[in-house]
Amino acid sequence: MKTELKGKTVFITGASSGIGKSTAYAFAAEGANLIISARRIERLEAISKNITEKFGVKVHSVQLDVTKREEVKKTVENLPGEFSIIDILVNNAGLGRGLNKIYEDDPEGWDEMIDTNIKGLLNVTRFAVPKMVARGSGHVINIGSIAGHEAYGGGAVYCATKHSVKAITESMRIDLIDKGVRVSTVDPGMVETEFSIVRFYGDEEKAKSVYNGLEPLTGEDIADAVIFCATRPAHANINEMIIMPSVQANAFVTYRK
Repeated sequence: MKTELKGKTVFITGASSGIGKSTAYAFAAEGANLIISARRIERLEAISKNITEKFGVKVHSVQLDVTKREEVKKTVENLPGEFSIIDILVNNAGLGRGLNKIYEDDPEGWDEMIDTNIKGLLNVTRFAVPKMVARGSGHVINIGSIAGHEAYGGGAVYCATKHSVKAITESMRIDLIDKGVRVSTVDPGMVETEFSIVRFYGDEEKAKSVYNGLEPLTGEDIADAVIFCATRPAHANINEMIIMPSVQANAFVTYRK
């Protein structure tokens, strides 16, 4: 029997747009209560209001920069009582910066990616998971990337961060094997969100060109995959799911009309 999500509490990072936002709506549609976090609080509050009106679930929105460890610690330790039990953690916050050869790249972009994609995930996990361990149940779902399986030119540091997410996920699964806490990763290929706009520092035309001639995945597609992971029976776990557009074979090969 699949795991029911109604009444569960789901903590989603990077929930102000893209995959995180779509995942929040998908869990709410299943009757789950939400803790949604991001740096852009005004967006979160609008999403929170809309979800509450549409689905009637409880939503706690919190401004959070996952790169700031003490801020994360304080946020998790001081969640309102009705949100204090986190059943599912979706580590979604992440970004790419630039697509340059490593010898021409901007090291500040490296820091942003490492601090968010690796350290941010570690920070949230470190303070959310002990409560799951103490309770003997929970589920961590990390949003990885095909960049965690295949490195490509111009993506040295981004690919390194997503390879790190893969390694952390695998190690975490071992650490939690006897604690009743499941660990999954959903690793998308090309998804059209604000990701490319951020990667190219706001250049929308360049970002749009990434998807020319093909139909990419949407945030909703990835949210569906996350829900599938979260609803498996207690005795089953989706360790890893790679999901790509039908016209994308791998990190290097796409079919464009």
